[in-house]
Amino acid sequence: MGWSIDIFPPQVDLETKKILKALPSAHRVLAELKGVAQTIPNQTILLNTLPIQEAKDSSAIENIITTHDEIFKSSLKFENFKSFEAKEIQNYARALKKGFSQISKKVLTNNDIISIQKELEGNNAGFRKVPGTSLKNPVTQEIIYTPPQDFDSITLLMSKLEGFINDDTNSDLDPIVKMAIIHFQFESIHPFYDGNGRTGRIINILYLALSGLLELPILYLSRYIIENKTKYYQLLQQVRDANDWEPWIFFMIQAVEQTSRQTIHQIVKIREVMMEYKQKIRAEYKFYSQDLLNNLFKHPYTKIEFLVQDLKISRITAANYLNQLARDGFLDKQKLGPGNYYINVPLFNLLINPDKVT
Repeated sequence: MGWSIDIFPPQVDLETKKILKALPSAHRVLAELKGVAQTIPNQTILLNTLPIQEAKDSSAIENIITTHDEIFKSSLKFENFKSFEAKEIQNYARALKKGFSQISKKVLTNNDIISIQKELEGNNAGFRKVPGTSLKNPVTQEIIYTPPQDFDSITLLMSKLEGFINDDTNSDLDPIVKMAIIHFQFESIHPFYDGNGRTGRIINILYLALSGLLELPILYLSRYIIENKTKYYQLLQQVRDANDWEPWIFFMIQAVEQTSRQTIHQIVKIREVMMEYKQKIRAEYKFYSQDLLNNLFKHPYTKIEFLVQDLKISRITAANYLNQLARDGFLDKQKLGPGNYYINVPLFNLLINPDKVT
């Protein structure tokens, strides 16, 4: 039987010998990632930095291109610096955090998915109501796939998907396999006018958290997808054309395993730099505190106002702290319009090029 979007869950063997052989290693690395993440004393540090990586690359898949510098400048909220692309990345990071807070109730509903897409796109369009959506080859503009066109069909299919996400009694599939299936089905339904790809990639991370394989939404899956973008789209279409699930599911298992390893490496390096800063600042300054250290690592680009808010100190005191740290090489002081900001350079370098930091 060929593939049909209406036959869901798929009525084929999804956990083949190749898939079952690949799963244990992915689970081991995911478990290691959970443990390593817990070694960072303030989890906000990871929530403020690693989702930006995911947001940047997930948006790049949709040709929303910007730099880490622009993203972190945008986070400072200086009136004289506004970047549309950086704002889109911040929207993605906010949508991911919003989704993560929503699944604290242990379900991921269609209303949650709609609110995530709303955060991404800034509109209330909801599921598509007007026909005409098709997926095209970006080079030839040839239509390669036409998703469901009418609102009732989209709503019914999304209702089935919602049940599959939240009801484990109807399937004993491995959670990583289920994530791959959920992602495929969501992208094939293509329920929104805009933001389907980014919403779908947020759902990946949320489902892994919902199933207990992640405790924080810090897995950086979009990096693997953008490095294998052509293959990603080919394998999605291969399921539609030939009902060939194994290569797609195997691709997603590899994505989980490889990005888990990369994220572990990055967190370990963040922890090492934190410990180095802690020892040096505590030894040299009476004003050292854990709150100060946390501020310098949850804001790769910080400013006086952030310190005032986090440490409950005056502007003058905050400025003195930051300027002294900048003079002694812990921070790089920069000017933007009438304001100053301060870069944690080792952390910034870790975020832009984690593979090059040894």
